[in-house]
Amino acid sequence: MSTVKIDPAEARLDEFAAGIVTGRGYDFGYPLNQKSQLIGFYRWFAGSGLNLAMVNNAGDPFDGSESHLKLNTLAFEREVIERMGPLYGFDEGNLWGIVTFSGTDGNNHGLYFGAKYLEKKTHRKPVVYVSDAAHYSSRRLADLQNLDVALIDSDVHGRMIPEALEKALQPDRPALVIYAMGTTFKGGVDDMDALNGVLAKHPEMTVYRHIDAALFGGYIPYTTYRDCLNRKVHPFDSIAISGHKFFGMDEPAGFFLTTMDVRNNQNPYEVSYLNCSMPMVNCSRSAMTPLKFWWIFQHTSKEEFIEQSETMLERAAWLKGEFDRIGWDAWLEPMSNTVYFRRPPQAIVKKYDLAPDHDDRLGGDLSHIVVMQHVTEKRLQVFLDELTASRKS
Repeated sequence: MSTVKIDPAEARLDEFAAGIVTGRGYDFGYPLNQKSQLIGFYRWFAGSGLNLAMVNNAGDPFDGSESHLKLNTLAFEREVIERMGPLYGFDEGNLWGIVTFSGTDGNNHGLYFGAKYLEKKTHRKPVVYVSDAAHYSSRRLADLQNLDVALIDSDVHGRMIPEALEKALQPDRPALVIYAMGTTFKGGVDDMDALNGVLAKHPEMTVYRHIDAALFGGYIPYTTYRDCLNRKVHPFDSIAISGHKFFGMDEPAGFFLTTMDVRNNQNPYEVSYLNCSMPMVNCSRSAMTPLKFWWIFQHTSKEEFIEQSETMLERAAWLKGEFDRIGWDAWLEPMSNTVYFRRPPQAIVKKYDLAPDHDDRLGGDLSHIVVMQHVTEKRLQVFLDELTASRKS
């Protein structure tokens, strides 16, 4: 009687995958959409033969030249960027961008493109202004690029304080200002009108505005708050958006969008062996990620994105109301799907993978829940019941 040999590598992977699949329903503390948008894509992919090919998007998706690296998805990448651009107020013909590896990659391009643009215009290196509540990547990337940083105090809501920005400004140098559309822990949104008012007091200072919208940038255009990210209403020069949050990608990914004017004021790095210019930081870039985004956009209507966005915000407001009802300190910022609250016992923190923070102004140790598509009211009610029970134990 023959026995079936079990591949130990496959068995280990099966065990690992089972843990992830089981745990994803309790993933409350981080902004990851655990409702897969790519089931159909993988069915197609497995039968297409493309899974047997190496494809590389080394090249500019907006370069009219035909790249010598033929095996690419640059045409799909350009379609994805052209679909995204109008959501943020970019005009056709004055849009440039790429699909990035993450929100951090998008911020890296924002800092790089902003610094090079300002240096070309003023022949001086800029100062980077960013709040202490914004995602840490901006500070890390500024350090990587050897850019001077002025870290601006934030208020209790996680917003950059305009008076603190005014005090820190060095008007004799160009300013690269990073606005946060959803700070990492509290979901604070920088008041661009107030901050632009501060910058307007110094017309002699050349300014580049980059928006770190990794957290909220996916869903805001599908809500009544859409004008907050419309560059025709609130002018900005570039924006980074995450794709593995709202849009339901299964790996880190995102978008970097800017204008052709900014793109044309970079060092293009004409690369002969590719037969194209390479203004972006990366050479090799994922060719599969643009296809995944393209698939998601082909199979998700604007109305479905609107419904997902509204449901997330409504559910976050419901959760805040339930915290109030049971008398547990909690806060929710405008436009935000992130409810932050007094930290519960460690067993609950561990079960729901709740991110930690500390703010003496709000009583000390805090946690938050990011209400993504998979964080249903039913699951939240179980969490609240456990939280209430923890008081009695």
